[in-house]
Amino acid sequence: MGMYFFNGWGSLLRVIVVGVLAYAALVFFLRISGNRTLSKMNAFDLIVTVALGSTLATVLLSKDVALAEGAVAMALLISLQFIITWFSVRTAWYVG
Repeated sequence: MGMYFFNGWGSLLRVIVVGVLAYAALVFFLRISGNRTLSKMNAFDLIVTVALGSTLATVLLSKDVALAEGAVAMALLISLQFIITWFSVRTAWYVG
């Protein structure tokens, strides 16, 4: 019965360490992507934000996903958002 509520200190330590590092990676990627990522959100931006949250949660709670894989996934989502935004501002094609 105890395994449902507490799996040991190692699991808690992993969540803390990976959580801090994943959060730092997310903040870093958002900072280098510019203010557009955090302001003036449209429907597409909301979807990317939810995907980023889901990725962060998966990295935190799944031992099957390494921190490096999660960081690459977050960077990919932010990069794709930046590219789509860049194209939508400079062309007649618009997403959202």
